[in-house]
Amino acid sequence: MACRISELVLDCRDPEALARFWCEVLDFVVLDTEEDGAIEIGPASGFGGAQPTIILSPTEHPEPAKPRLHIDVNATDRDQDAELERLLALGARPADIGQTGDEQWHVLQDPEGNEFCLLRRRLDPL
Repeated sequence: MACRISELVLDCRDPEALARFWCEVLDFVVLDTEEDGAIEIGPASGFGGAQPTIILSPTEHPEPAKPRLHIDVNATDRDQDAELERLLALGARPADIGQTGDEQWHVLQDPEGNEFCLLRRRLDPL
């Protein structure tokens, strides 16, 4: 047997704002809100499906260091350029981490500065 990734946990200052952003990016919904303010988002089918859920965990001072893990996303219903426009309109910002300009992906930041990449290849929706 093996393990599956079931949840990703992201420390953040404003779980509600990031929940709105990532729900729009990933077509997720809010699944649960904890007493401490943590918000779990995921596919409408809920926890345990093909995709992991994301826990947005409130903290006053998220670690400012470069994270050792980041999220990569792929468009499912449009080309990369159109998806880039959509993500920027949702509040993503370009991030400069030393790219050459020849990459086939775009490095972005969510509204709290968490880096993620928009890859070129389109994936089939789940």
